[in-house]
Amino acid sequence: MQGIKRRVVYVSLYEGIAIVVASAGLALMSGQGVAHSGAVAVAASAIAIVWNLCFNWMFERWEARQAVRGRGLGRRVAHAIGFEGGLVAFLVPLMAWWFEVSLWDALVMDLGLVVFFLVYTFVFNWAFDRAFGLPASAAGGGPAPRAA
Repeated sequence: MQGIKRRVVYVSLYEGIAIVVASAGLALMSGQGVAHSGAVAVAASAIAIVWNLCFNWMFERWEARQAVRGRGLGRRVAHAIGFEGGLVAFLVPLMAWWFEVSLWDALVMDLGLVVFFLVYTFVFNWAFDRAFGLPASAAGGGPAPRAA
């Protein structure tokens, strides 16, 4: 599976699982109800979907120019850290506003989620690639195109 179909399936599965887990985690960390936490989890998911599409597009463009093909441990770790690092920059202000806490408190709450999501992103991507195959940017079959 390649292209937009791959991205839609990926994002739908990833975010569906993430909303359920994040709602429960945020409710526990904030001391507020699951409905209140669930609303911010859905908003965070929407932000994450847009970021996911943008980040993966950029990552795959970079990846396609690399001489070494495939997705080994180093590349998967770099992907997970890059994605989650960008997402923290978007979500901490949202969480501070929504839960009416300081940016520091929101960062601490978000770090709890980041630890989970770093592992989740790594495992999900690995499992997704195993189930659906590697994207064309990482598949073997010839040298990487040269950058202009």
